Amino acid sequence: MSLKRRNRISGQWSPRLIEMLESPAYQALSLSAHRAMARIEIELAHHGGNDNGRLPVTKLDFMDYGISARLVAPAIRELEALGFIRVTERGRGGNSEYRQPNKFFLTFAHSRDSRQSPPTHDWRKIKTVEEATEIATAARNDKSPRAVQFAKNRAKKTETRDHLVGPKPGSLSVPENAKSPDPLSVPTGSGHLVVPLSISRAGGPDYSRATATQPYAGYSSLPVELRLLALGLTSAKKFGLEKIGGAA
Repeated sequence: MSLKRRNRISGQWSPRLIEMLESPAYQALSLSAHRAMARIEIELAHHGGNDNGRLPVTKLDFMDYGISARLVAPAIRELEALGFIRVTERGRGGNSEYRQPNKFFLTFAHSRDSRQSPPTHDWRKIKTVEEATEIATAARNDKSPRAVQFAKNRAKKTETRDHLVGPKPGSLSVPENAKSPDPLSVPTGSGHLVVPLSISRAGGPDYSRATATQPYAGYSSLPVELRLLALGLTSAKKFGLEKIGGAA
């Protein structure tokens, strides 16, 4: 009669020593470093426990696991400085045929070849939490000069490209408080072409220019008799205009 083992785990799992979980190095880990370490462990499981030291994990893999793009590199530096991983092969960016991911070795993982290559547990070298915190902070802030120069060159290329292409559509729009003449408010007697900008810019019909007219001078331009008649100070009969008035 066979007895079933009660401690059987139905699924893949990754062991971690309690000693490691209590270690100063582990206590100093940031959230991004915890996620990065877990993602590399997942990669080892996907390889069936093989290839420790040759585990490829891309930046996009880390980002998909919840790590911000700007925190991926600091998290990797932190893990390596605290002794949890080793970067066995440095990756590089570029086009698809030249792009290569980093390859990792987990110093605490038990893989299929652990008998020949047992875990090194490099995290044991750190003895105090203060020391671990100082190392982790320095590693996160220690940017690679090569990576910094690459970022500067990329920013410079982007700036040059934007300068050659020109500003984006809409960036040359006139502010609302700018004092510019309204194309529809110009008097017809000024001789300007009264056409909306949207039509003129689109090559609309060629409207003829308006001709200036003489201004109306009011009563002063009329003869005295007609001005008196208009004001009701005389009669139309006096000026022989009764027929015109009757016709009106």
